[in-house]
Amino acid sequence: MRLGRHQGRLGKALVIGGCVAALCFVPSAAVATPGSGVSGTVVAEGTSPGKLKVKTPKGRTDVTFRKITVEPGGSTGWHTHRGQLIAVVQQGTLTRTLDDCSVEVTPAGTSFIEPSGTKHRHIGRNLGTEPVVLWVTYLLPEGSALSDDADAVDCDGKTSGKTDGEAGGRTGGKAGGKH
Repeated sequence: MRLGRHQGRLGKALVIGGCVAALCFVPSAAVATPGSGVSGTVVAEGTSPGKLKVKTPKGRTDVTFRKITVEPGGSTGWHTHRGQLIAVVQQGTLTRTLDDCSVEVTPAGTSFIEPSGTKHRHIGRNLGTEPVVLWVTYLLPEGSALSDDADAVDCDGKTSGKTDGEAGGRTGGKAGGKH
């Protein structure tokens, strides 16, 4: 006997409904379990001024998490990074001058991303009266230094060479002083 069009649909619906009902009676593992013996501490948190676009290097990536302190009047020197950095300012206000001479002021409780590459040189300064404390996650190509020295920008659009105390080349290493 051939079922009519509506009877066929009804039959399929009953079969599917029966399967769903049967699954309700099958024992299953709990979706979530309480933790035990685990603790965590938030060391810093901040909100980005807009959408964060994170890019990772091609190939293997070194991930480094680092606390950086910039004393009042201190600076990072002009530098670049071979990969992106995600930073949170925990204390103080960081003032960054970028390659195009624009200035970004980042107060405590704010996060930002520094892009990679030689076209993104910058200097970070503490123009305040208290230390700036940053928590930074580096996403670098395997084996890269944390930062590379860069020529200073004179903000009239001309490169003026190295700033005082900068020797050039790869710096930072795994425990270096630049951010």
